[in-house]
Amino acid sequence: MASSVLRERLGHAFRRPELLTQALTHRSFGSGHNERLEFVGDAVLNCVIAVALYERFPELPEGDLSRVRANLVNRETLARVGRGLEIGASIRFGEGELRSGGKTRPSIIADALEAVFGAIFVDAGFDAARQAIETVFAQELATVDPSASGKDAKTRLQEWLQARRAPVPEYIVIGTSGEAHAQTFRVECRVPSFRVVTTGEGPSRRAAEQQAAESAFGRLTAR
Repeated sequence: MASSVLRERLGHAFRRPELLTQALTHRSFGSGHNERLEFVGDAVLNCVIAVALYERFPELPEGDLSRVRANLVNRETLARVGRGLEIGASIRFGEGELRSGGKTRPSIIADALEAVFGAIFVDAGFDAARQAIETVFAQELATVDPSASGKDAKTRLQEWLQARRAPVPEYIVIGTSGEAHAQTFRVECRVPSFRVVTTGEGPSRRAAEQQAAESAFGRLTAR
């Protein structure tokens, strides 16, 4: 059964609690998994975030709205928000996926979060789903910067270092886990000139590098 803490953080009382159970069931567990709800949740999430940005930034043109939404509704952000909800602890897995670290795999956490939003929509409609999404994404929406260039984390980090005539960062794979079709990569981003080392994790080497670069950039610019 889904964690009561998770239900409280979502701020939604399910009339059909079996929908939440389904949303938190990975396909490795068997039939009745969450992929159909994930499909619904993806559409609802994109709609809610689009409306939130439309209302928050009335002067922003369509192209910029699309760019900002893409920065909010992506696997990295979803995984980060899902980890904040500790959603991985509530997902039901088959034994093989559980042993291979499914509870912490970013792609699985992101998919489950979308499925949860889909479950809320099916359970109680758009307004309920919108309320839950705006609650869960409150911090992300509060700190969104529509003037950000949209450059990826590796590019921003490299340009920041080059502007200071520092060597470009080094990315090193320090581990992989999971089965061949669903691997998780762990990567270190090393910036020796500033004595900064950060780690990132993702379903591909590139995604892991981006996460590590984002952490390094945040640490450097906070100094």
